[in-house]
Amino acid sequence: MDPHDMPAYPVGLRLSGRLVVVVGGGQVAQRRLPALIAAGADILVVSPSVTASVEAMADAGEVRWERRGYRPGDLDGAWYAVVATDDPHVNAAASVEAEQRRVWCVRSDDAEAATAWTPATGRSEGVTIAVLTGRDPRRSAAVRDAVVEGLRNGALAAPQHRTRTPGVALVGGGPGDPDLITVRGRRLLAEADVVIADRLGPRELLDELPPHVEVIDAAKIPYGRAMAQEAINNALIEHAKAGKAVVRLKGGDPFVFGRGMEEAEALAEAGIPCTVVPGISSSISVPGVAGIPVTHRGVAQEFTVVSGHTAPDDPRSLVDWAALARLHGTLVLMMAVERIAAIAAMLIAHGRAADTPVAIVQEGTTAAQRRVDATLATVAETATAEGVRPPAVIVIGEVVAVGRRVHGERRHQV
Repeated sequence: MDPHDMPAYPVGLRLSGRLVVVVGGGQVAQRRLPALIAAGADILVVSPSVTASVEAMADAGEVRWERRGYRPGDLDGAWYAVVATDDPHVNAAASVEAEQRRVWCVRSDDAEAATAWTPATGRSEGVTIAVLTGRDPRRSAAVRDAVVEGLRNGALAAPQHRTRTPGVALVGGGPGDPDLITVRGRRLLAEADVVIADRLGPRELLDELPPHVEVIDAAKIPYGRAMAQEAINNALIEHAKAGKAVVRLKGGDPFVFGRGMEEAEALAEAGIPCTVVPGISSSISVPGVAGIPVTHRGVAQEFTVVSGHTAPDDPRSLVDWAALARLHGTLVLMMAVERIAAIAAMLIAHGRAADTPVAIVQEGTTAAQRRVDATLATVAETATAEGVRPPAVIVIGEVVAVGRRVHGERRHQV
């Protein structure tokens, strides 16, 4: 068999603290250097000139740069070499020295003359993927991307065994569309033994879980005389202490009106490891997908997110509605559908213009999403007439009119 047709022998190089020489400072070197830096290598770049990015790496102390051409002896003491100049004669000379010194050498201009090939690599949560497909680097990259994506989104199950620590992950599921959960959140779901889910989490993802995963609806946890949140906390602790990997799947972000900190505190008191995975908050994402920017140049330089869970005249309310009425920016209301009449009246009474544009986006990012437009004076009547129901995000401010101009409709499905 032709030696060039023989398959490469894959191996992982541990280069931390070891000399790696990169001959050349162009685009190839620029692409190769970040992975070598991440590996902790002692990197020497030999090149009369380098790209701006490589120079920035040298300025930051991540690599050493000698501003000159290659000279015989540059590979003395090296463990690994990358030869990537635009001069084939220089590349050939450096490659010959590497062969003589028994230094593994990647050569950018002639893979057949090299003693090592650079695989298409990727990383996902401690796993390094390296793919070699001989002389087809595009195919290598495509396979690499498919494997990394599968690991990140949970399509490829690769649960940890030796280093796995039982505990709880508070995962923000995003606004509802299953594609809007974070990569890490989806991976942790795929590795879970128990999932305790809110009704506002991305429910479609639960159907993808393996049969052995126990899925618990948080709303149906029996709590008797105890508070519902206390019952959820106890369930998290109980399953974690049983050695299970537990995911608490919440809608939006765990710490944006999600009571995530209460759960984190309960877990800390019980000595249970807790990982917080942020999620995309519906306070920003739902207006966005409905065509409403919460800020816009020349229109709104601030936005305020407020819970409407408590009525404005309730003495338990911590919201200063009078101060909010005086703001010029965007006001985003969460959990406010049932109290929008009282909230609108309070804002108008404290100076917010009655004709301020308002949009209600119901079940944002899902197939049932719809947007209803009104003004502060008419929003309560409009919401009733349109049959608006939770969950919905209410946006108050001139940015609503900006979004209306883009979509060209007053009331529409999106």
